[in-house]
Amino acid sequence: MRYREHFDRQVTVEDVWIPTRDPHTHLHARIWRPEDATHATPVPALLEYLPYRKTDWTSPRDAQRHPWYAGHGYASVRVDIRGHGDSEGTPGDEYDAQELADGVDVVNWLAEQPWCTGKVGMFGISWGGFNALQIAALAPEPLKAIVTVCSTDDRYDNDVHYMGGAVLGVDMLAWAGTMLAFAARPPDPTSVGEDRWLPMWRERLEALEPFLHTWLAHQRRDDYWRHGSVCEDYSAIGAAVLAVGGWNDPYRDTVLRLVEHLPGDRVRGLVGPWSHQYPDRGLPPGPAIGFLQETLRWWDQHLKDEDTGIMREPLLRAWLNDPVPPAPSYDVMPGRWVGEDNWPSAAVGWDERPLGGGAAGATPVLVRSPQHTGLDAGRFFPFGNASDLPPDQREEDGRSVCFDSEPLRERVEILGRPRVRLRLDSATPRAHVIARICDVAPDGSSTLVTRGVLNLLSRHGRDQAVEWTPGTYETVEFELNGVGYAFPPGHRVRVAVSDAYWPWVWPHGERGALAVLPADSAVLLPVRDPAADESRAPIRFEEPEQALPLAVEHERAVDPGPERLVTHDVAKGEWTLEVDPNYGGSRVYPDGLRYDESARETYRIRSDDPLSAWAVSEWAIRLRRGDDWDAEIITRTELRATATEFIMDSRMEARADGETVVKRAWHRTTPRTSA
Repeated sequence: MRYREHFDRQVTVEDVWIPTRDPHTHLHARIWRPEDATHATPVPALLEYLPYRKTDWTSPRDAQRHPWYAGHGYASVRVDIRGHGDSEGTPGDEYDAQELADGVDVVNWLAEQPWCTGKVGMFGISWGGFNALQIAALAPEPLKAIVTVCSTDDRYDNDVHYMGGAVLGVDMLAWAGTMLAFAARPPDPTSVGEDRWLPMWRERLEALEPFLHTWLAHQRRDDYWRHGSVCEDYSAIGAAVLAVGGWNDPYRDTVLRLVEHLPGDRVRGLVGPWSHQYPDRGLPPGPAIGFLQETLRWWDQHLKDEDTGIMREPLLRAWLNDPVPPAPSYDVMPGRWVGEDNWPSAAVGWDERPLGGGAAGATPVLVRSPQHTGLDAGRFFPFGNASDLPPDQREEDGRSVCFDSEPLRERVEILGRPRVRLRLDSATPRAHVIARICDVAPDGSSTLVTRGVLNLLSRHGRDQAVEWTPGTYETVEFELNGVGYAFPPGHRVRVAVSDAYWPWVWPHGERGALAVLPADSAVLLPVRDPAADESRAPIRFEEPEQALPLAVEHERAVDPGPERLVTHDVAKGEWTLEVDPNYGGSRVYPDGLRYDESARETYRIRSDDPLSAWAVSEWAIRLRRGDDWDAEIITRTELRATATEFIMDSRMEARADGETVVKRAWHRTTPRTSA
């Protein structure tokens, strides 16, 4: 990593209030820009717009990139969305119409500033990448280009709520609990004033509503999920789009869809081995790249009309993983960069491999997995921590039905989204089917390559819920997550099929079973011809470079406990998974702010009882600055279900100087319509 202390242009920083069309609400912003940016020598503006608090939570990563962009001739702007951080107003639902309208107002305001050329770009990871895409689809005139990292074009089927039409128990609950705690954090008195922060906080707390209530009220793909899903109309996006993802991030398929559906003269895709992080941060798995330099090429091309050569790069640049033994973390993944000038690529063809043949393949195979199948799935959002990735899959494979290839005679490289086609019958009207592709080494170790889920109720479309008629066979086909991976000679390709995947997938209300006909079932692999690289120049990136890091002191607990702990009560047949999401713990900032944060997610289920599924998310956050300010938030969010309804219980308490400011509790139920 190279750190830049000095730039060609001196940088100034200021905090400002940005008006919105709502005269009662202003958004708080921090602007880094060249000192010499004036009406006579204006610069383009770059916007990062999200709820995660620029004054503390994202300030370390903000310090890495915003000053860097400013030193290279841009006004780089970080804005807290309405009701979060130091902005006025009350928090709404994620990506709601108000948030997007405010974002359009910010884009237009930036374009009108005397130091701005009138051209604006947006960038962001996760939430910031989501609303960059969504605001680009609203097409404000000044917005000419975006860089969207680890984001989605489909809020229903490629986000934290549902996957393949199935409820994502692991993050439907955990992320709702996280956002209840995050939305409850107070504004900072140093930004909003000693006399304003407490009334603003109280107003914010009284307006809170747990996201979980809304998300579970929409179990099919309806208008709620279509809002903000740019896949509904890719043509609405007017800005140039650099789409970035990682093979260890759940949103990587969006990159493949964007390069397929957007015009080739306005889109480029980049997928590395990374987790849910910016690709320059050096967090596992690497290798990290000079991402800021690469995005500068994008901005200079589209906001300054300079030919940087970035539009002559391949449409899609993707990392192809070499085989690795299974492990929950890798500092660096071995592999190489490959380029595709079109997507779908002519270099990638479908290799259809039946799961069985002959007389044996015509006999149904029973799939009836223990309910705790899935405990070795790894973290839904790998964040660069030590226990994020799936460990050896042998135990999971033992809880599934596995179909293995013969040992491979030659290296097989895949790039894209594999598919699984299954001829099956379900013993119950409601069921899930989960497929995993693993790389099985000669020693029997099993490395997860990719996976996918299908709620059989949604087999005819995510907007439908059609129950199965037990005793009838149907053919279902579904995509697995995108991947770039090379199977070596001597290894086997394993397809593991289960009907449970806890806690990623919340189980249906009754224990069922699937009967699969192997001879009529197949895996379809997107096999890439390695000869496609022969005439192409190697793809290279610069070494990572950032601005000087923020002087934050991190304090580690003396005995922090395990990040990920699985326990088994043998007598009860009960399995418990405890997770510390480890977003950062305690830290002290240069302005004297001490930020303490702890969280615990717990998932519990009995092997034979889908109705025993139970999950809880607990958070404690405290912000202090000497003896002048002390604010604390404690939250708990719980989810369980009967055969007919989901049951949600949440509570939140906010304290100032040890005294309760607001205390709230919610109890909600909602029918299980399709989940």
